[in-house]
Amino acid sequence: MKLYCATGNPGKIREFALADPAFEIEPLANFASLPPVEETGATFEENAILKALGYGALAGGLLFAEDSGLEVDALGGAPGVYSARFAGPSANDSANNGLLIERLRGSENRTARYVCVIALARAGRLVDTFRGEVEGQILSSPRGEGGFGYDPLFFYPPFGCTFAEVPAERKFSASHRGAALRKLTSYLSRLS
Repeated sequence: MKLYCATGNPGKIREFALADPAFEIEPLANFASLPPVEETGATFEENAILKALGYGALAGGLLFAEDSGLEVDALGGAPGVYSARFAGPSANDSANNGLLIERLRGSENRTARYVCVIALARAGRLVDTFRGEVEGQILSSPRGEGGFGYDPLFFYPPFGCTFAEVPAERKFSASHRGAALRKLTSYLSRLS
């Protein structure tokens, strides 16, 4: 079954490629040249739905969009929906990670979670949403060369290392994005 994906993030596209092989996940054609959907929602669910509805009408079938990020307990859930732009509108992963380290300096509470919400749309109408979460801790310095985003700081106790220190397939088996995508593909498998 073919699913269109509304993202231009190469890290996310690589992760989605690890999905159930019964599903062919393809980026929405010309995604980079489309006007961006404004992420004005206060939650991951709201932003995922905005994107799915905004781009869904442009797909010739089922399309999913996602919103994801990091919630840090000591920061009251921040960076949350602002995860990609935590250090500013044109921030990169290094700047975001640096700001997170700075904001947590001296904090003993390092608990955090990655959250991903996928919204599925057909012809511009919402079908359903799927949420995945994974609990971990934020380190005081980065470890590992893999992954993207906050992965070098996100320590996952069951692995005994950060998400940046494991192969992509292993990360996907436990990640928030993997969990949400498995819920989506399970839902679609039951319908067919």
